[in-house]
Amino acid sequence: MSGVYISWPFCAQKCTYCNFASGVHPASQQQRYLRALMHEISRQQWPWQPETVYLGGGTPSLMGESELAAVLGSLPGAPWDECTMETAPGSLDATRVRVWKRLGINRVSLGVQSFVEKELRQTGRRHTAEIVAAECELLRAEGISNFNIDLIAGLPHQDARSWEESLDWVRRIHPPHASVYMLEVDEDSRLGLEILGAGGRYGAGAIPPEDTVVSNYLRAVDVFRAMSIPRYEISNFAQPGGESRHNLKYWRMEPYLGFGVDAHSCSNGCRWGNVDELGRYLSAVEGGESPATGHMLVRQTEERFLLGLRLDEGLYCPPESLDAGLQASVEKWIGQGLLQQSGDRLHFTSRGVLLSNEVFADFLGAGLP
Repeated sequence: MSGVYISWPFCAQKCTYCNFASGVHPASQQQRYLRALMHEISRQQWPWQPETVYLGGGTPSLMGESELAAVLGSLPGAPWDECTMETAPGSLDATRVRVWKRLGINRVSLGVQSFVEKELRQTGRRHTAEIVAAECELLRAEGISNFNIDLIAGLPHQDARSWEESLDWVRRIHPPHASVYMLEVDEDSRLGLEILGAGGRYGAGAIPPEDTVVSNYLRAVDVFRAMSIPRYEISNFAQPGGESRHNLKYWRMEPYLGFGVDAHSCSNGCRWGNVDELGRYLSAVEGGESPATGHMLVRQTEERFLLGLRLDEGLYCPPESLDAGLQASVEKWIGQGLLQQSGDRLHFTSRGVLLSNEVFADFLGAGLP
């Protein structure tokens, strides 16, 4: 299955935890970006017809009808098996959703992050739990029943009680898909910088301890399983058949092409990504140059382990197919209870999921081809 990712890096506000290449920019920049994006797409020689499309960013749900129609109309393969729109809660209305459906969008991912007002306001988010619930009902009423709710474990002021409040709202809404991401702490977000520098702004001093984050994640696993949306990837949960077809291709190493700022691609045994700064992207495309950078060959064995093991189904890995060095690493982690071999498939144990980064680092250190 092949797919396309479209980056729309514009937001109404920049959230404190966000480490994506997105931000608040004037309308004139958006029009320049649209022209550059369309030009980049027009230069693409398509090696296949995409089966899925994913519009991310940023907040692509803020795109106007003419902008969205232009972008989707430039892509081959319509109607796609799956076409996902990322949204910020509070940006949906019936007219907008009807436009999306008419243009081929059949899946929506809502960046909820939390249903708790104190947590939301600390991050800069403006929606409420009631707004999210109403927009999910709107999606269903307008015929888009395939939607996802994102949550973040580890936000400032989050504890077991507030996490349970968010999970209660997920129970009420009962989405076909949900995602739980651990808060990423790095220098690419304002909150991350404060945490790394032992600062106190943006609620950095109110980040829950690691054991609370882990407990909250495990609680979500149990709650979602009881709702018949079991985990299928470390951070993703879905009813059977409701898995994100587009995102599955990342973990199954299927081909995809990305367009726009910081969009990444993998095709014909090669990976590359576009520049991650809006001004550099515009300058490159408007100057007749490619915005792509960092071309590298896919390291088949390495990526098969690092990506395939993220899935609960694991990866096809008969013991006799491994060389001596890799077999030793696998046996070490099986012995420590983090991996298990089930016939010809290798996958994480429940404990292994929580320590997956340690296992991945070991495989990377082994120099897999």
